[in-house]
Parts: sequence; C-alpha cells; structure tokens
Amino acid sequence: MDTGVGPDGEAAEATGESRVPRRGFLRSLVAWGAGIAAVGVGVPEANALRQGTRAAGTAAAATGTRLRRWAMVIDLRRCDGCQAIDEPPRCTQACIQGHLAPEPMQWIEVYEAPLPGGGTQFIPSPCMQCQNPPCVNVCPVGATFSTPEGIVLVDQMRCIGCRICMEACPYDRRFFNWGSPPIPREAALTEYSAEHEVPAIRGTVMKCEFCPDLARGGRRPYCSQACPNGCIYYGDLEEDLATNGREVVRLSRFLSKNTAFRLKEELGTDPRVFYIPGYGQDVGRSPYRRGLKRILWPWRRVAAGSERWGR
Repeated sequence: MDTGVGPDGEAAEATGESRVPRRGFLRSLVAWGAGIAAVGVGVPEANALRQGTRAAGTAAAATGTRLRRWAMVIDLRRCDGCQAIDEPPRCTQACIQGHLAPEPMQWIEVYEAPLPGGGTQFIPSPCMQCQNPPCVNVCPVGATFSTPEGIVLVDQMRCIGCRICMEACPYDRRFFNWGSPPIPREAALTEYSAEHEVPAIRGTVMKCEFCPDLARGGRRPYCSQACPNGCIYYGDLEEDLATNGREVVRLSRFLSKNTAFRLKEELGTDPRVFYIPGYGQDVGRSPYRRGLKRILWPWRRVAAGSERWGR
C-alpha cells in the first residue's frame, strides 16, 4: 500500500517526494514500448535503429509518445559485492547469462576501490551511456551510435574491429572478441540485434547496452533484477522516476538528497549512470571486509571452434 512517505521517511506533503506505486511505473514502461514500436523505433535491426535516431522526436510527437531518457542509479550504501550471500556479484553473473557474454567479458564489472581513510568499497561499473560519448565521436564507420533515448549501442555487423572506440572510452567498458567467442552452442539460435548482442561475432567490439529490449517490455536490466540488495535503480529522467523493483523514487530528489555523483565527470562525457556514496553500510558490511568471489561462466560446453583468451 502506498503510504505517501518518501524514501527518506519524510511525509510526501512536506517534501513533494511521494512514493510512486511500482506497478504503475512498470505499466508506463510497457505503454511506452507499444507506442515506440508503432513508430518503428523499436525495430531490432541495427540499421533501423540508426535511421530512427533522426526521426524519433518527430515520430514520438506525432503519436503522442514521450521519448524516454534512460538512466541508472547505483546505491553503494547497499552494495556489499554479494559477500553476505557468499557468491560472486549477482549483477555480473546475471548480465553474463542474459547476454551469453563470452569469457572473460564482464559488461558490468564490480571493482573493489580503496576508501580515503582505509578500507574499501565495491563499485559496480556498467557502460556509463555517455551523452557526449568519446566512442561514438571516434568510430570511423558509424558502428557505435547513440539512440534517441540516450543509449549507446554497437552494431557488430558494421564494426571493423579497429578498436579506436576502446582506446577512447575513459571507463574501460568496451571489450573485443579476439577469436571465435567462447559462447554456448545455443547462442547460434538467437537472432542478432544491436540491442541484444547475441551471438558474439569474432573481431568486433561489445559492451553493456542498458537492456533496452527489456525496458521496452516494462522490465529492468538483468543486473538490476538480480541484485539481492536492490542497489541498482533503473529509470527515466523524462518522467523523473526510477525503481529497484522494491520501491519507486522521484529520481531528481533521490539524486540530490543523497549527494549522487558520476564517474570522471570532469571529462565532460555526461554519463547516465549515477552513484550514491557508500560502502555497503546499509546492508551491514564493514569497509574492512575485503575480497570478491571470482566470476564463473555458467556454460561448460561452448560452440565449436571457440577460443579462450585473457583480458
């Protein structure tokens, strides 16, 4: 039941930060998916997505559909690197399984970073979905591009493997298939889309794509769904809402009241991933408890001719 109390416990009447029913927010995502598909922006083929970038605003206006501006908030106060359940980070594991990502790619990688006064914090790091993306600016063939919703995608069918985008990315969030990717055999049955980069293609670049195919159906990204502590929020800057599956928050107020920050903001890349400072204290983690369990790729048998490599 909606109590009308904001996430920080203050009454909605006093703060203007009422909690929004999660079901209503997810229904709005589904409605957006239906509208955007009707104007052709949701076509999975990469060429259609690229062409839709210019026409999306006009098409959305014609159909009365609001253009989403997807964003992610990672609450580090709740991230303990899955130490409490003694597992590798579930966000990374879910992303690997959902995208059949080749070993050793971790599209959302959890880093253990030192704190100024000693101890460590865990920082899950997906693609930052920059609005001034260096990778897009340097790609010589237009294989990496931005969608109208602000998501940066890679079209492996166009990628020539020059890796200039990898050099340009200041967050080290791009990965290269050096050989025939070690992926499960069933990946060959999946129809390729730039929004869901399966199957992986030799000699091309891959990365986190913010799961727009899931958002279109009213679902959160794999990483957010899998997080046991609800530390990954996914939402829309246009509607100013985000959810971690447990609660819906007013995005702008949630960021401001919790002193959110973005990585390497000084570079002017304008990322769409925000962080709330912390070290897992809200879930009982001590900053002096170090260590992450190693990520494991779940498939034992891979496609014929696959090659394993290091990163």
